[in-house]
Amino acid sequence: MNHFKAIGTQLQKYGLDAMLITSQANGYYASSFPTTGAGDSLMVVTGNRNYFITDSRYTEAAQKQVKDAVLLERANAASYLSFLKQILEENGIRKLGFEEEALTVKTSKLLTELRQSKDDEEIENMKAAQRIADKALTQLLEEIRPEMTEKEISARLQYLMMAGGAEKNSFDPIIASGPNSSLPHAVPTERKISAGDFLTIDFGCVYNGYCSDTTRTVAVGYATDEMKKVYETVLQAQLAGIAKAKTGVIGREVHEAAHDVIRAAGYGEYFGHGFGHSLGIEIHEAPNFNTRNNNPMPDRA
Repeated sequence: MNHFKAIGTQLQKYGLDAMLITSQANGYYASSFPTTGAGDSLMVVTGNRNYFITDSRYTEAAQKQVKDAVLLERANAASYLSFLKQILEENGIRKLGFEEEALTVKTSKLLTELRQSKDDEEIENMKAAQRIADKALTQLLEEIRPEMTEKEISARLQYLMMAGGAEKNSFDPIIASGPNSSLPHAVPTERKISAGDFLTIDFGCVYNGYCSDTTRTVAVGYATDEMKKVYETVLQAQLAGIAKAKTGVIGREVHEAAHDVIRAAGYGEYFGHGFGHSLGIEIHEAPNFNTRNNNPMPDRA
């Protein structure tokens, strides 16, 4: 059940032609579609027509779940602003409401730039969080068996991280098996894993206020030749991006180093998202590695 209609009926009361929705909580209220955080999607409610804009990580799931809205996919090189501008022009929108708590008029550029570079203490906290996550995953992989559900695996992973010293999750774990593994931000379900499945495990924890973030894909029981080829392609792309990521290198060039590997293997059209993001106190921090980042990577703090 979504609330697009309920929002639309209130526009006139507030003297608005449309409402822009960017926050995670309000986005879920409007569309009933879960995302991992603000910035993953954008919605415009006009009263007559609604728009749901997201990127390729969510498109497949949104096509199935989001009702009563035009679904638009933002490609890597595009910006949400360009989509918003087009929607405003096509619908003659002159008065657009937005969430004052979620969308700031001024940006905290000073703090954002400072937080790009981590000092020694921050790095040690992040390494500690990663060690806890790595240990939990190692234990989990020894326990995973066919017939376990995605929810059971998620619950066990979270327990192992908490027992290992984590303060909390960095984000809700993503456990996606079989056909669900094509959804990069899937929500764990009651689906039981089977031999021959790909199992994607995306998770992280917090230690001393700093996050870890890990994504691993494993094959349950066995892997076909095609699965092995795709896995190896993604691994080589990851290694190429990591090798490129150095102080002074443009963020877009890191992304392209990985994309070149994917493209050469014949899977270029399926790489619709950015290579990666940074993290720290928050799970998504600058700098980012995508086609829109033309800034050089910062030096150590």
